[in-house]
Amino acid sequence: MTERLTEEERQAALPELGAAGWQAVPERDAIRKIWTFANFSEAWGFMSRAALAAEKLNHHPEWRNVYNVVDVTLTTHDCEGLSALDIRLARRMDKLAGAASYATDHGEPVACLCQIHARGRQG
Repeated sequence: MTERLTEEERQAALPELGAAGWQAVPERDAIRKIWTFANFSEAWGFMSRAALAAEKLNHHPEWRNVYNVVDVTLTTHDCEGLSALDIRLARRMDKLAGAASYATDHGEPVACLCQIHARGRQG
């Protein structure tokens, strides 16, 4: 069974991930990042590459995709919290995302390009 990160491991890894846009998930021992890509094809390409990396680790994200937005939560269900697998996958996903932007405030609703275009047509 995979073990949760120790306090020392958290102190070593989480500030770096926080600086890269990963944030704690309220009321869970998990981290989350929301990327915005130029279009659906780029978002899907990222998800395909991330899926291959996750499969190699045998560690799979909780994620959601709406058009050009990919919302990822990482936690290890075996240990009910963050493990070294989450840190490895988060770092790999950051590399795979390339120049995609990411949300800095997870409290705000995330709009995908289709919603932004629809608002533009309405007003």
